[in-house]
Amino acid sequence: MAFISRYSNQKPVKQEELVNEKIRFKEVLVIGDDGEQIGVLPTRQAIELAYSKELDLVCVAPNGKPPVCKIIDFGKHRFEQQKKVREMKKNSKVVSLKETQLSVTIDTHDKNVKLKRTLKWLEEGDKVKIAIRFKGRQLAHIDLGEKILNDFVAECQEFCTVEKPAKMEGRTLTAILAPKKK
Repeated sequence: MAFISRYSNQKPVKQEELVNEKIRFKEVLVIGDDGEQIGVLPTRQAIELAYSKELDLVCVAPNGKPPVCKIIDFGKHRFEQQKKVREMKKNSKVVSLKETQLSVTIDTHDKNVKLKRTLKWLEEGDKVKIAIRFKGRQLAHIDLGEKILNDFVAECQEFCTVEKPAKMEGRTLTAILAPKKK
């Protein structure tokens, strides 16, 4: 990886593929185009063997002892790798963590509004962190906050699973809910 100044606006260069003449090892373990192991050969001889089959010598494990190279069509190999990356991106789903803040003195209507919004987030597939922040003398009544939080979680129960139960972290009582698997 090349050194990049923190003031430059260039992106880091992707590590180059070791193909044919770019392979600088003395000798390599060669795997043929049919997947059969040919053996340890000098690099020059392995490249000539690949050229004789009208294919490329690609280093697949440069850290091995000796480095492992395969005789394959490099263009096809690169296309397959790009295809795998695209497929992984397509199949991955980003789960975000939303937060609902309650208070010890919350009224019924306010709680219902926050409950509706929380249920909407859970249906969309997001995780929800429920937090109750205690201010001043409210810290003397943590049990009231736990009751409010447990009631709130109980009302969400059919749409979610409790990933992290209620826990006191500093002045905040938190719980994390995850959507139910369908």
